[in-house]
Amino acid sequence: MSIHPAPPVSRIAEHPVDLVTEYFARAIDALDEWKDALAHEITQLRRTAPLTTDRLDEVVEPSALRLFDTVDLPVYGSGFIAALNWLADANSHLAWWQGPERAQLVLAAQSVNKEHIDYSELEWYRVPLATGQPHVAGPYVDYLCSDEYTITVAAPVHIDGVFVGAVALDLLIDRVERDLTPRLAAFGDDISIVNGVGRVLLSTSPARETGDTIRGDDLAGFERFACEGMALDVLIAR
Repeated sequence: MSIHPAPPVSRIAEHPVDLVTEYFARAIDALDEWKDALAHEITQLRRTAPLTTDRLDEVVEPSALRLFDTVDLPVYGSGFIAALNWLADANSHLAWWQGPERAQLVLAAQSVNKEHIDYSELEWYRVPLATGQPHVAGPYVDYLCSDEYTITVAAPVHIDGVFVGAVALDLLIDRVERDLTPRLAAFGDDISIVNGVGRVLLSTSPARETGDTIRGDDLAGFERFACEGMALDVLIAR
C-alpha cells in the first residue's frame, strides 16, 4: 500500500478558499487511500484469529508512521481509532503514534481508566461515524494526546458496510498557522478560517484568535466561502 505525497506547499492559489481547501484536502486524500487498504488488511487478519489491540497495532503502525513523511503537512500524530466494543480484548483503543519521536500513545500509562475512554461524543469520531464521510475536527485542546490546540482530520473505515473505526491524523494549530497565515495574508488583512459552528481556526487579523467565534450578526461583515468537501469556511471582511 502506498500513500502518494500531495502537491507541494508552494502551489499558488487564486483565491483564499482554494488555498485552504487544497491544504486540508491533502490529509483527506491520504486518509481516504489508507482506509481502504487498512480495511482489507484487517479483514485478512480477522480470518486467522480474533482481533486484539496488539494485532491491530501491528497492522496499523507501518502506515501510520508513513503518513508523517508522505503527506505534505506538519503531521503531529496519526493512527486508527477502533470502534467502541469492537476489539476482542478492549472496549476502546487508539492505535496511535505522535510527536517528534513518533512514539506510540499509551493512554493507560498517562491516567487511570483512560484505556476505557468513551470517545463516542468526540467530534473526530462521532461525525465520521454518523456521516460516513471524512471530517476536519477542531480547533480543540487535545487532552487525550498532545494537550495542544489541535485539528484532527479523520475518515471512517467500513468492513462489509459496518463501521469499525476511523483513520486520522493530527495537526497542531501553531504549525498550521505558520503554514497558512502568511499565505492568506497576501489576500487580505482580515481573513479567517472557521469551522461549522463559526469557531476560528486561524486568522490574518490580530483581533481574532484561535477559538474565537464569528457567527450570528457578526457574519454580516464578511463574505463567506465554503471549502468543498469539508466543514470549513473562509470569511473575508467586506
